[in-house]
Amino acid sequence: MQMSTYGLPQFSMRFVPIWRRNFLVWKKLAPASILGNIADPLITLIAFGYGLGSLLQHVDGIPYIHYLASGSICMSIMMASSFEALYSAFSRMHVQRTWDALLNAPLGLDDIVLAEMLWAATKSMFSGIAILGVMFFLGIGLHPHTLLVLPILFLIGATFASLGLVMNAVAKGYDFFTYYFTLLLTPMMFLSGVYFPTRQLPDWLQVVSDLLPLTAAVHLVRPLILGKWPAAPMTDLVILAVYCVIGFYVATILTRRRLLK
Repeated sequence: MQMSTYGLPQFSMRFVPIWRRNFLVWKKLAPASILGNIADPLITLIAFGYGLGSLLQHVDGIPYIHYLASGSICMSIMMASSFEALYSAFSRMHVQRTWDALLNAPLGLDDIVLAEMLWAATKSMFSGIAILGVMFFLGIGLHPHTLLVLPILFLIGATFASLGLVMNAVAKGYDFFTYYFTLLLTPMMFLSGVYFPTRQLPDWLQVVSDLLPLTAAVHLVRPLILGKWPAAPMTDLVILAVYCVIGFYVATILTRRRLLK
């Protein structure tokens, strides 16, 4: 079926088998995949939480390891979702030609892009659940509020998956993703309140920080893990939703231009 390059995404329930296909492939490597995704945040918690935490014991009246853990889970979701939407999706699209095979079936390209986005969000949420388990073991986040973190983790994953699929649509090779991680995601980690309060930043950087999706994610997740309520939940949810919707729309347009031209 012909479609306008810039038309709104057209979905059907046919994205479900594509999502399921990715899930079944992942199941074969699930333990290694989850372990790999929790290794970095676990090392961060131990190295910074206990190392730096011995010198900087409290931030805003919160034990530093609790402060760090409640921010680093958002960072971990961002990285896990981005990795899946970049390296794994690019492999299926360009190297393994899985997308070409799917397009020979009665499937639309928009369904494939939607399935990739939802799968990346799902996979990152699996990793987030594993990280929450580690946090519970350390005595962090043992509050009923923490249950509300799960749907937020999925939204965070979907947001960064959508942004990652934009990069995936224009990438010529794996090396291209290094720029995305180095120039966008890594600076965002240090500007979004993961390691320290954003009020420590210069005024102009605080303005930038307030517009970043990772900052919105931290604003939502940290209070819940600490047993409190977010200060401005609707604002932060809207920021994440705007990045997710616009990112997905741009990713759909660029993917159409690449594969259907």
